[in-house]
Amino acid sequence: MARLWDEQDELKLSNAQESMKSELLTVNMGPQHPATHGVLRIEIKTDSEIVAEAIPHLGYLHRCMEKHCEALDYRGIIPFVDRMDYLAAMNMELGYVLAVEKMLGTEVPLRAQYIRVLVAELQRIASHLVAFGTYALDLGAFTPFLYAFEEREKILRFFEEVSGARLLYNYIWIGGVWNDVTDEQISMIRDFCDNFEEELKKYNELVTGNKIFIERTANVGILSIQDCLDYGATGPVLRGSGYRWDLRKVQPYLIYNELDFDVPVGVTVGVGVKVGVSEEVGVGET
Repeated sequence: MARLWDEQDELKLSNAQESMKSELLTVNMGPQHPATHGVLRIEIKTDSEIVAEAIPHLGYLHRCMEKHCEALDYRGIIPFVDRMDYLAAMNMELGYVLAVEKMLGTEVPLRAQYIRVLVAELQRIASHLVAFGTYALDLGAFTPFLYAFEEREKILRFFEEVSGARLLYNYIWIGGVWNDVTDEQISMIRDFCDNFEEELKKYNELVTGNKIFIERTANVGILSIQDCLDYGATGPVLRGSGYRWDLRKVQPYLIYNELDFDVPVGVTVGVGVKVGVSEEVGVGET
């Protein structure tokens, strides 16, 4: 005759399970993407299926850029800085060229300054569209990804017209830009900007106002202003915490001091707030 399971049996089972526990198993996780080789490795300590600890190890993306540049003049280095961030190559070029021009005391024509600001801000939007679209994709929303890349494609077509390339441009040169823009191209960008305001409303309805998005991001990764300052955070992360810091405003360069624009900020930054702040057109700094 079978006997009933009692508390003594429960205690024996618990003791047996405890005795089966061993030292934590260390597993190296990553990279998860071809672009993260050497950049991020996560050391995970597991007890069976339970993750007891996760230690991120930040690495470096070695491109041997400094060594390559030793044998080049200042102009020849521009294609290398393109590759420092291939989703924002225009901005990488601008940062490098501004440094060289400051060192040489070079004056840049006003029209070239305006063109630089135009392509830098368009590049910023294109870069944010990749971040926004793929983030939504990671959360299981496929449609916003397609919408984001549709608008990004319009920017890349303009870049292809003015520079001959879609990703790595070598367009912003020391003293100016490689190629002027035409009235037709300016009209194209004006139409894009007018349409993009409506697209932003669509993104907000589909993603940042979506119940699933809010539930998965609200109160996650909270950073106070002091946390951001302690960690040296900048860009949308810092502004998402409520700190109004944008180099185009506080340390203006080119013709940014002549432009009227707002700096969007959040309240206390979480991953959802960072996406919302990044969604505002033209956030970030070069």
